[in-house]
Amino acid sequence: MQLPFPVAEDPDTQTLEKGRLLFAGETVFVKGVVAMDGLPPADRMEVCFAGRSNVGKSTLINALTGTKALARASNTPGRTQEINYFTAGDGHYLVDLPGYGYANAPLPVVEKWQRLLKQYLGGRQTLRRAFVLIDARHGVKKVDDEILSLLDSAAVTFQVVLTKADKVKEKDRAKVLDQVRGALSKHPAAYPEIVVTSSEKGWGIPTLRAIIATLE
Repeated sequence: MQLPFPVAEDPDTQTLEKGRLLFAGETVFVKGVVAMDGLPPADRMEVCFAGRSNVGKSTLINALTGTKALARASNTPGRTQEINYFTAGDGHYLVDLPGYGYANAPLPVVEKWQRLLKQYLGGRQTLRRAFVLIDARHGVKKVDDEILSLLDSAAVTFQVVLTKADKVKEKDRAKVLDQVRGALSKHPAAYPEIVVTSSEKGWGIPTLRAIIATLE
């Protein structure tokens, strides 16, 4: 019997090549957005990346795009306070959402980020999928579950990407996957497949590129 929310398998050669080509060209930073009226024209498909502060979101985006400093990685939680837009190929936007779960950010700042996030998720017609990053060392936490519920209410299909999988022993990884599967079973907007990655080791990066390249 197949497990619910299986780990994404390696795509075939043709699909992998499609993913490689999408990210082979230059990826360009378009703008940082702090309000809905600042969003770029909805003239291409987009995917967004959400995750707790320090989950490795910037590092993952840099790994996908083959750059070292496209998205700013920081040791300071909550540094990314904007919705950051990047181009990928001729027909995609990559959207880096503000990190959440920042313990030290002032409450008014947190509320402003949350309000912008809700508006974006509920009002962007060209958004094809949200990738929610979960730290493989910790699994789904309460603050993650709140974002997953928000995506449910916005009817945005989301797919979980486990990050930092190289930091977890294989036997412990299985326990984390079970915990994540249990959490996802409560969310109707969850895409029924998990991507396991390590930006440091390159695990899962070609697979994630291929998934993005084949979205319609």
